[in-house]
Amino acid sequence: MRETHAGEGAGDDTAVPPPAASPAAAAGPAPGRAEGVLSAPYRALTLGCVSTILLIAFEAMAVGTAMPAAAEALDGLSGYAFAFSAFFTTSLLGMSLSGQWCDLRGPVGPVVAGIATFSAGLLLSGTAGAMWVFVAGRAVQGIGDGLVIVALYVAVRRAYPERLRAAALAAFSGAWVVPSLVGPLIAGTVTERFGWRWVFLGVTVLVIAPLLVMLPALRRQASGPPEGGAAPFDRRRFSLACALAVGAGLVQYGGQELRLVALVPLAAGLVLMVPTAVRLLPRGTFLAGRGLPSVIALRGLLSASYLATQTFVPLMLVTRRGLSYTEAGLALAASGALWAIGSWTQAGPRAEPYRLALVRAGTVLLAAGTAATPLVLLDAVPVWLPAVTLGVAAFGMGLVVSTLGVLVLRLSSPEEAGGNVASLQVCDSLGNVVMLTLVGSAFAALGGDASAAARDDALQGAVGPGAFVAVFALTTFAALVSILVAGRLAPPRTAG
Repeated sequence: MRETHAGEGAGDDTAVPPPAASPAAAAGPAPGRAEGVLSAPYRALTLGCVSTILLIAFEAMAVGTAMPAAAEALDGLSGYAFAFSAFFTTSLLGMSLSGQWCDLRGPVGPVVAGIATFSAGLLLSGTAGAMWVFVAGRAVQGIGDGLVIVALYVAVRRAYPERLRAAALAAFSGAWVVPSLVGPLIAGTVTERFGWRWVFLGVTVLVIAPLLVMLPALRRQASGPPEGGAAPFDRRRFSLACALAVGAGLVQYGGQELRLVALVPLAAGLVLMVPTAVRLLPRGTFLAGRGLPSVIALRGLLSASYLATQTFVPLMLVTRRGLSYTEAGLALAASGALWAIGSWTQAGPRAEPYRLALVRAGTVLLAAGTAATPLVLLDAVPVWLPAVTLGVAAFGMGLVVSTLGVLVLRLSSPEEAGGNVASLQVCDSLGNVVMLTLVGSAFAALGGDASAAARDDALQGAVGPGAFVAVFALTTFAALVSILVAGRLAPPRTAG
């Protein structure tokens, strides 16, 4: 990906250069009129985008609840983890393809193809008669998710004026609130009353409605090649994305086993994944180069820290503090709302001069929340502590994640916006893959017994505290590194 800096950048950490005027900005309402993302020119597009993300978010939150029943019914407990890893792995491919497609012809095609592919994956998983078919369906869903999420970010760049982009991305984050609060409860009820298949089949048709709502506005406001001219399709970049996806899959497969033979796929995966990631992401990403490379690197660090922390909190509360699954799940309930509050905090016009300071504050909150979470392993600490610490971390994530989306769009020329947004999302998924592999291996090596989850009578105390300490040490380290990278988001000084 070519590294791009827009405009004349200041050399310090206090300013990011403003973007060049886009057609959407030029054609948008006059500045004197207080119009937002739900005003008439943008209402259909905003509602369609947010509804699409809401349904994808619901599926993401619900699948964890329905998966045990699906794996048992399909006699596929041994393939349980692959139902999750397949989604993340193929989403890398979808994101890369979507970025190039958007830079070539605009976001309309990737949105339509992504929703259709996501629906096909839901249908395949919901009707699966064997575990391998179910996993294949999850892989198809991942491709659709990657196509859609990158295209929606590019649509924000194309259709909304600069002053509304932060609010639009904050609305995307807000779409996760309701699914995070009620998704597992609804999925559990549907699974118990109607069967696990309807958790997938019920959403298959619903995702079509948001497309119908936003498609006319999307075609009108964001279709066609970018204003700077269409970039040719880069077959080499697509091949790199395929190699990255295969490498990530092999790393996840090898990392889940502690047997010596697992070193073979793990080594092969690293050989594929490392050099392709270096070539696929903007130059300087892994060295936290100033400007765009650090923006993208920070997204990967944040996702790696927060997702892995959130994943292991319920298991820690059940095994070490004796909570029920429902009680442990309540520790996550407030996170979605606080994430949205943080996102809306950075979206206001008054926050614009302090955008980089808010990013730094968000990374500090993430590190503090992550580091404090394992204190609940001490019997003297209240069991509700993780609800507070995860809430603090989630608020920090809300401050940072939407801002990074704004900065990527601001630091990208129109013809490179799709590719750079794809790099942002690829780094997000790649961070999740690497961190989940690391913490999973450390957890298993230090006494984590995943099979104990099926034995309610042996669950409490089945995992030693050292396994959880190792997990949160790794996630806290990633959060601390993110604080350093957050100081390098302003691009270097360039000639006029």
